[in-house]
Amino acid sequence: MTRILELDEIRAALATVDLIAEIEKGFVAYSKGMSVVPPVGELLLDKGEVHIKYGFIRSQPHYVIKIASGFYGNPELGLPSGEGCMLVFSQKTGQLEAVLLDRAHLTDVRTAVAGAIAAKYLAPADTSRIGIVGTGVQAQAQLEHLESVTRCRDVLVWGRSEQSLDRYPAMASFRVKKTRDLAEIQASCNLIVTTTPSTEPLLDDAKIRPGTHITAVGSDTPDKQELSTECLRRADLVVADSIAQCQLRGEISHALRRGDIQQEQVAELGNVIAGVTPGRSDESQVTIADLTGVAVQDIQIATAVLRVK
Repeated sequence: MTRILELDEIRAALATVDLIAEIEKGFVAYSKGMSVVPPVGELLLDKGEVHIKYGFIRSQPHYVIKIASGFYGNPELGLPSGEGCMLVFSQKTGQLEAVLLDRAHLTDVRTAVAGAIAAKYLAPADTSRIGIVGTGVQAQAQLEHLESVTRCRDVLVWGRSEQSLDRYPAMASFRVKKTRDLAEIQASCNLIVTTTPSTEPLLDDAKIRPGTHITAVGSDTPDKQELSTECLRRADLVVADSIAQCQLRGEISHALRRGDIQQEQVAELGNVIAGVTPGRSDESQVTIADLTGVAVQDIQIATAVLRVK
């Protein structure tokens, strides 16, 4: 019988799981070739976009198909910008074992956890200030999950308008200030997370401080771009969640097409986690993580929820 889990049940299950450990295992399995992850399915609509990510890890009992959408004008209609669900099937029989009606919450969480993992391995030990570029759900989730991997509590949030900045909540664990000046983010922050759907670069290499780490999570389609390609050319270490996927989408794809970096220069996050590839080696390095979202994250978070429920 197919189990159907609603959002409240899913949230309760997540509260009992060490998500960083679970998602790290997924990235390592991916980089070791222990998973099957086909290319992303995608619908780019006039008002939004839909991503279909799917795959399996060979040692696990399930395969997972995730559908998640982003309709960025929805908040003006009083609706959430994200929607979606995850379908969990048996690898042995193909039977649909569970439907997780998460309303894209699992995608938001697993993306934010990946950002925390990138910071865990790549951010400077002496993080003086965190910069968040964007004000939406992911901009909030990224900061919430950074709490467990950095001692820094000083935060500067950038938004395109005063109205969007007003929507960004105060957070008890952080001292949050707000700005509409991107130059202030680059001048004062050495851990920066970009979370917007921008199709034009927001950050440029000339203003990046030595020792800065940038986690780019907004650019998950071929046309989105938050960093100038010169940022990646300048970086001492560029890390992809999936090298294969980042050849086609995300910040790395733009830099590869322009010839600012070569594929051989890009490390994969799972290999950094496993110690196969070195992460940050000194405090003066500029590091960039390009997170386009890999199906192993969906597999791991869905499996973790079902393990509890």
